[in-house]
Amino acid sequence: METFDENDIRYQQAKRQVERLRGFYAHLFSYVAVNILIAYFNYTNLNPGESYFQFKNFLTATFWGIGLLAHALFVFLPSMDFARKWEEKKIKELMDKDK
Repeated sequence: METFDENDIRYQQAKRQVERLRGFYAHLFSYVAVNILIAYFNYTNLNPGESYFQFKNFLTATFWGIGLLAHALFVFLPSMDFARKWEEKKIKELMDKDK
């Protein structure tokens, strides 16, 4: 098994990307699980003859889905790297300030 130098910048970047992926997949799993539960409870609490397809039944899925989409863009699109670049720049700035 190959060992990696934990001080190597490429290793650190790969590790951060894996952490971002893990965070996204946890977010996706919780989104699916919670929305399945919400759909079940909404369905079981319908009045006789009432349609499930009402906007109020999709509010959580819609707005949380927008947040999940934003999370996916930051994880999977390299062009959305401005947040990470800002973070690295700020870390360097603070480290230089402490010298």
